[in-house]
Amino acid sequence: MTDKMQVAIDGPASAGKSTIAKIIAKEFGYIYVDTGAMYRTITLAAMRAGLIVPGQETVDEAAVTALLPKTLIGFTPDPAGQRVFLNDEDVSEAIRHSDVNGLVSMISAIPAVRTDLVKRQRDIAASASIVMDGRDIGTTVLPDAQVKIFLVASVEERAARRFKENQEKGIDTNDTLSEIEASIARRDYLDSHREVSPLVQAADAQLVDTTGIDIPTVSANIASIINEKLK
Repeated sequence: MTDKMQVAIDGPASAGKSTIAKIIAKEFGYIYVDTGAMYRTITLAAMRAGLIVPGQETVDEAAVTALLPKTLIGFTPDPAGQRVFLNDEDVSEAIRHSDVNGLVSMISAIPAVRTDLVKRQRDIAASASIVMDGRDIGTTVLPDAQVKIFLVASVEERAARRFKENQEKGIDTNDTLSEIEASIARRDYLDSHREVSPLVQAADAQLVDTTGIDIPTVSANIASIINEKLK
């Protein structure tokens, strides 16, 4: 067990993980690590290399694996949370495109990709107290984390959140609410049925349902859980 505080926040797409993790990290002065952005960045790199395209059902795993050493992922602080970089290029908006949304589960299921990124994530966690969100943080990346949270919300509510966020940011505004619902439901299935590190609640994680609950209330509840561990 590390002497640094590790907060693992897992859950399906658009359950509020990143938003809440940023708030918690800021409140406690911890480093925030968006692991989902890391998988999205690898997906974008694979798309740009022509290794995968929208609608594709299979991918050359060896080619994607060979791409990993050439793919640097960086983060810098930002008033909104953080900026994400692919080989020094700011791809914060590009990795949120619907094409990336549709392909990230396939890339995430490649064992070599998960092995590579889990190592990067653990290296970050070894350097400071952190709040890390994703889908396998409490089960695989940081199995000894002192605080483990599993966030959930209904598909309908998560789709509505994504739709609103896209409109506000001008991202994928052509996607209808029903299309986003279908995309989220499909990703839920793929993430929870993959062979390597599937999306499951860790046995010692606390389940938090955010359906119908505002962000400040959820954040306050999680902050209380952390404070109890710090006593």
